[in-house]
Amino acid sequence: MRALVISGGGSKGAFAGGVAQYLIEEAGYDYNLFIGTSTGSLLLSHLALNKAEKMREVYTSVNQQSIFSRNPFTIKKKHGVHQVGIKHRNVLRNFFRGSKTFGESHNLKQLIRKNLTPAEFEELKQGPKEVVVTVSNLSLNQVEYKSINDFTYDDFCDWIWISANYIPFMSLVKKNGCEYADGGFGCVVPIEEAVKRGATVIDVIILETEVTYINPLPSKNAFGLLTNLHGFMMDRIEKQNIRIGQFAAANKNVIINPYYTPTVLTTNSLIFDKVKMNLWWDSGFEFAKSRNVTKDSQVDLE
Repeated sequence: MRALVISGGGSKGAFAGGVAQYLIEEAGYDYNLFIGTSTGSLLLSHLALNKAEKMREVYTSVNQQSIFSRNPFTIKKKHGVHQVGIKHRNVLRNFFRGSKTFGESHNLKQLIRKNLTPAEFEELKQGPKEVVVTVSNLSLNQVEYKSINDFTYDDFCDWIWISANYIPFMSLVKKNGCEYADGGFGCVVPIEEAVKRGATVIDVIILETEVTYINPLPSKNAFGLLTNLHGFMMDRIEKQNIRIGQFAAANKNVIINPYYTPTVLTTNSLIFDKVKMNLWWDSGFEFAKSRNVTKDSQVDLE
């Protein structure tokens, strides 16, 4: 049983899309199980439907307006570098309305429903492939994995959206009496869950470099500090997830094929730039191609 696991990583998900497209369309891997967190969850359904090109068109066209119904950021480009600040009016308006977060991401929910149709959902649900998304249940202090097989169209669209809600910048969602947020707060790279669900070979796309190449810039404002703090936390969680996943796989003789990003793609994955994301998709495709050509050559030499 072969599984594809895609980590969280915001706009860097474009790189994951390129890797996955190569593995499915060119390498010919037939995945039985798709598991993702955050941005990974957004990609899974169309990859499982073999509609990578549709996903590319949608994913690389996303911008701040596509995601935020109330955007807490100002983004300015100076000397080719994006500078992120606080959009004070929107943040204050959100607080006056009783919101618990700086911004709201209801536009992303509508985007998910627009691009994953009920017919596509039913095709997936009735088919042999299982799609699973990761969410963090803050009320019960636990990570939960939501399978397409267990939910209706409306509920599953909600879980995909919830998996990608990076609080406190995006929406905190109350569902079934509990507060939910981005799956990455509990599990950035759900390798262990793939092992538990019976995978024997796991291709895992990790949207970070294997070795840390740069350090975050000093914080210039409260959002900068929060971003750096979240980055630090996610980095720790990610490394722990990978170690736990490798341990679980070793105990069951599961093969793991990791695909890290070869270079640092961005220092702020909440900035969505169409040109860059198209380049990242292409570079992901070419990176997976080079990795698999190397593997094939090693097999031939043996």
